[in-house]
Amino acid sequence: MLKKEKIERINQLARKAKSEGLTDEEKREQEQLRKEYIEKFREHFRSHLDRVKFVEDLSEEELAEIESKRVKH
Repeated sequence: MLKKEKIERINQLARKAKSEGLTDEEKREQEQLRKEYIEKFREHFRSHLDRVKFVEDLSEEELAEIESKRVKH
């Protein structure tokens, strides 16, 4: 994920844009930060999707392993 400072800066720029507007430099910074945020979000989301397994696609052994882990917890 994006560092806390960068997220705070995104929010700060958004508030300023609503209240008084941004300079051209701030607009470029905001655009760059938003692109970086979206890129990190997509990477994180893809990694979650890559770990998703459909039950229909699993073998009997894999299903048994998952069930045994679930029972232990």
